[in-house]
Amino acid sequence: MSDALQYDEQQAVEFIRKTLPADKQDRYTDDEILYVIDVMYDWYEKNGYLTLSMEAIDEEEEDLSKITAYVKKELAKDDEIEMDPDDIDLIVKGELEYEESLEDFI
Repeated sequence: MSDALQYDEQQAVEFIRKTLPADKQDRYTDDEILYVIDVMYDWYEKNGYLTLSMEAIDEEEEDLSKITAYVKKELAKDDEIEMDPDDIDLIVKGELEYEESLEDFI
């Protein structure tokens, strides 16, 4: 796999920002978006999605509502980060789109 296909957190954050509506692109810090990504990967780990293969991506899309619900639940436990629930949906969807974009090069 070439370096261009490697998951890069900073590129993921930039990609996610571009998928958000213009009025929401600067609403959250990079760290807040990375926190959502980390929580998503906690969900992946708990559910056996440790590699990014096309099959896993397809299953993740089917589980979008489960991933989003998990992220919302975890963020609700964290008193330091406040995000609009609709924005969480958009960030999770944007992150999944970033993962898919990596697969497009294979």
